[in-house]
Amino acid sequence: MVLVVLGIDALDPDLVAQGEYPNLTLSDHRAIETIDSIEGEPSTHELWPTIITGLTPEEHGLVLSDDGVAWGNPVLEFGSRVADVVLPDGLQTRIGAWLLTNTTADAFRTPKRYYAENGITTVFDDCAATPIGIPNYVVDPDETDREHQLRQNMGELFQRDPDARGGHTSADPISFYEQCLEMAMIRLARARRALRGHESELVFAYTSGLDLVGHVAYDQPGLQRSAYEELDDFVGDVRDDLGDGDELLLVSDHGLQEGVHTHEAMVAATDGDLVADIESVTDVRRAIEAELDRTDHVPERRVLDETDGAGGEAVREQLENLGYM
Repeated sequence: MVLVVLGIDALDPDLVAQGEYPNLTLSDHRAIETIDSIEGEPSTHELWPTIITGLTPEEHGLVLSDDGVAWGNPVLEFGSRVADVVLPDGLQTRIGAWLLTNTTADAFRTPKRYYAENGITTVFDDCAATPIGIPNYVVDPDETDREHQLRQNMGELFQRDPDARGGHTSADPISFYEQCLEMAMIRLARARRALRGHESELVFAYTSGLDLVGHVAYDQPGLQRSAYEELDDFVGDVRDDLGDGDELLLVSDHGLQEGVHTHEAMVAATDGDLVADIESVTDVRRAIEAELDRTDHVPERRVLDETDGAGGEAVREQLENLGYM
């Protein structure tokens, strides 16, 4: 039996409540508290490490700097040291934005070893787990998947702009939308493959597609509504793959409305007990571990019958047709 966790960046409880999204609400759902960064709004860079560790950003140490940029690799660290000495705050922030837009620098690629080196445990440590694309928990820094590659090469489709609402602009919002939804499809398809493999107790897959759409859809709200509708269908595909005893948990790090992060996250689950005691992003790890302790989730490879084999092959064909396998 498998517990599948889908980390859906910016899944907003208010927006979910405004539509018919049975697969984004599942059997039970609730709004939960999140944590603001130094910029005054929740930060992806800080919050996914919080979700997998149960620690606040100050405790796990992956925090935004005063300029609002997560200086997390040699290029950005060097830029930060120079900027701290010679540049005014406003210009420093713009240079950080330029680096993240125009280079392959990525603020969310802290390697897995960071946690062990700093004596920090995670939800993945004591179980057979498959983490997929978790920001700031990179299993192999030398490998990327298609979602990450798409995000790195967006160019003018997604540019940081401190003067724009939400801090981003897009030269072509429609093309950008298609790319973001492709990103979401990739990560959820990978979750389906891991679920069908039944070699893990915990499958935890993250996608940023919904967050990215929300940042540029402030003047085209129909794009954000469409993203919720499509994501509901994508999650429905994962839900359909659940076997007896498998459970599904959705978790977000914050909401997003009118281009700006909101101060509320959400959870949803196929079993109401999974979310009953989650009040904050700091409670998610404890809830996952309680479910793994409460129910036998020891990995057991599924013996495929003809129906399972056909379904598994269909998922594989979809990935092959999209060029991901």
